[in-house]
Amino acid sequence: MDYVDLFALPLPKKNLAKYRRTAQIFARVIKEFGAVEYREFVGDDLHPKGMTPFTKNIKLKKGEVLVCAYIVYPSRAGRDRGNKKMMADPRMKKMMEEMSKKPLFDVKRMLYGGFKTIVRM
Repeated sequence: MDYVDLFALPLPKKNLAKYRRTAQIFARVIKEFGAVEYREFVGDDLHPKGMTPFTKNIKLKKGEVLVCAYIVYPSRAGRDRGNKKMMADPRMKKMMEEMSKKPLFDVKRMLYGGFKTIVRM
């Protein structure tokens, strides 16, 4: 079964266009190194009645939007190999350098995890 990395992060709304451009570069690179699908989403309907909202753990601040993403890999081993190659790629090194100088979002508030697929239709 395939393997999925999930992300959720708070993003200042003013950085959405720059983040989108950065995510498009990231998507091209990670797909070169084995990802089979990559998607990013911005929160729209985030306050369901009777359920815990996504925003509770991230604690969105005024002017922030919630961005979620997933990356699908053929396997965890494929993900691990791809991530290793990606981190050595010059495009990623440049992107990480730029992000360290001028972060688009607070990385410490980002949620992330790797998941084994249990149902796929």
